This record gives sequence, C-alpha cells and structure tokens, in this order.
Amino acid sequence: MEGRWDFLEWLGPDASTAVLMLLDDPADLVRVSAVSQSWRQFVIANSFGKSLCLRIFPEVSNFARVAEVSSSSKTTEVGSSAVAELENLGREHRVYLYLGHCLGSPKGKRDCINQAICASSTDNFPDESIENTLEPSEMVDRRPSYWSSGGQRNPGVPESLTYRLVANICIVEEIKIQPFRAFFQYGHPIYSAKSVRFRMGYSRSAHGKSTSITNECAGHQSSLDDKYCWTYTSPEFPMVQENVLQSFKLPNPVICIGGILRIELLGRVQRQAMDDLYYICVCHVQVIGRPLSPALDLDIHEGTGSLVLKYFPHASSCKTTEGSSADEAGEPSSWRSFAVRLRHLRAVRRWNQAILSTLLGPIQFSDDDGDDDDYDDGLEEETSV
Repeated sequence: MEGRWDFLEWLGPDASTAVLMLLDDPADLVRVSAVSQSWRQFVIANSFGKSLCLRIFPEVSNFARVAEVSSSSKTTEVGSSAVAELENLGREHRVYLYLGHCLGSPKGKRDCINQAICASSTDNFPDESIENTLEPSEMVDRRPSYWSSGGQRNPGVPESLTYRLVANICIVEEIKIQPFRAFFQYGHPIYSAKSVRFRMGYSRSAHGKSTSITNECAGHQSSLDDKYCWTYTSPEFPMVQENVLQSFKLPNPVICIGGILRIELLGRVQRQAMDDLYYICVCHVQVIGRPLSPALDLDIHEGTGSLVLKYFPHASSCKTTEGSSADEAGEPSSWRSFAVRLRHLRAVRRWNQAILSTLLGPIQFSDDDGDDDDYDDGLEEETSV
C-alpha cells in the first residue's frame, strides 16, 4: 500500500521513547509490541517493561536481575554471556511484563500471614504469645487470646511483631490490627499503641526458615534485627484506643520482597493498675494483599546477597480468587486457625507432643515443657496482662 510509514521511525528514537514512557498499563506495552517486529524490538531494547514496573513499584529496584525457569527446570539468567543480548533482554521483557500484569490485577486479596516469627518482648509466655494474634477470636477455650508486651515505666519504649507471609513475593495493601481490651480488669482498659509503622523485607540467611516461637526469642531482638534486610518502611499511622480491628491502608500497594513483615508499635498509652507499668496488647493481626507465587519467587545468592526475581512461565499465574481461604501450601485458613488453637492448648495444658505431631505433622516447640499441671478453666479475680 502506497504512502505507508512507521510512526516510531517518523518520530525518531528520542521522541518515541518519551511517548512510550507515558504508558502506565502493561497491557498497552503488549499491544505496542504486537504492532510489528521493529516495534517489539524497540520496546525490548529500551526495557520499557522494567521501567514501567519501577515507576509503579520502586521496590523492584532491589532485584539485581531476573531469571526465567523453564518447564525442564533449566534456568537462564538475564545478563548471561552464553546467549545473545537481545535474547536476554527479551526474557527480561517477558518477566517484567508478567510482573506488571500481576501488580495491576485486583484479584486475590486475602490475609497473607502464614506464621508468627517473634515478638520483641512477651509478658507471660506462652499464654500471651504472638501466636495468639493469628486467632481472630478474643476468646479461645474460655480464655482471653492476645499478645502482651513486657511492662515498661517509660511509655516511649516501642515493641514489634514479626510475621512470615505466605509467599516470598507478595503485594501488601493494608494491615489490620486489633488492640486488646482487658475485660477482666477494672474499667476494661485497652492496651493500644500510640502509632504503628510497618517494615517489609527478607531474611539474610540462605533459606530464611524461621524456627518455632519460644520465650528466648524475645530476649535477643538485636540479633534478630541482623537477620533481616528491610526493603520498605511505611510512614507512621496513628492508632486509636478502641477495641476494634483498625485498618491501616498503605499510601500505595507495596511488593513485600522476601515475605517478612514487621509491625512496629510506637508508644504506650495504657498503664496497668497492678504494677503501674505501661503495656501494649494486640488481639488480632491481618495482612491484606495477594501472593504472586507460584509463578514468581525470590532467590538470594549466597555471598553477594543479591536478589534474583525468578519467573516460572508454566506455573499457574495470578489466578487466586477473591476471598480465597487457602494459603500458598493449600492449607485452608480454618485449618490454620485450628492448628493455632491446638498449639495454644498444648502450651497451657501440656498436651502430649506425639499427639499433636500426628495431627499437624512435625512441629517444633520449645524444649521447656515443664510438669503436667491441672488446668483451671476459670479466670482469677484479677489477671495480669
């Protein structure tokens, strides 16, 4: 056909780049790449897919490189000298376009907490352990269910709760926290914090596997801090002194790179009458977002500590349905809640570990089991937080 001309060629590379950099939807980049072979090569050579992801989610800058893992389990890393540069850029293009597609998908929101790792302090372990915050009910087996910090005379002393999410790559949009109301104390005081802040990141260890929660965990917070690298820190959010599930929506959705989330509880507002000390108590925590597994995962290279975004193109992709109750391992939230209750019962009633292992599989508990004690269902007239 006479008079045909190429729009990008007519504009020139600089003007074409300026125009394509205005696109804010990965689907538009896909359409541009489908126009012709020359347009596709132009998009790939200029890494528009990566640039788009960086504009939407600055956390993407933490990835040193990306890798595409084929169905044959052979991994080809971007930047390898074994293949042509254009082919490497093509892989990078596919990975970041897929990541951009997932980042823009509204589907699959759910509670993304998989495991409680540790609290900065615990007043009465294990009865007031951080693991109680995974239980949505304020009462479990006719006993109050909550985490309590240690008491402090200085109301400015902060606390923190650290959790592992269901996948190494998750999009987090909001965190919900419910302070605990001590209904067994005079006046029903609420032990909330003044404000909260959130950190997200990854474990520096090779596998990043956490152990079971023990009382000793709370006594080595400085050593625990050395185990994590934080890639995102939120602004502070004020917390109200109300016994409700309070929602803290992040300014923008965040990629949690590494699957570790820490809640920092800043400042104390309630003093306990019994000992005149300030405490913070939390009844329940939720992390609302969506995992990007199994199609996307994270690899931490030992020695260099560099982060590699791994893409599995043949894995199921971004198909988690809205309100799904299953976690990454396919474990329903109801079963997870049941597991939390059994662990709680084991802690306070000294259940036999062999029975629990049969029900839940291998589970690590603290070694200090103590002697079998009689369990008292009734609450004392006044219970210490």
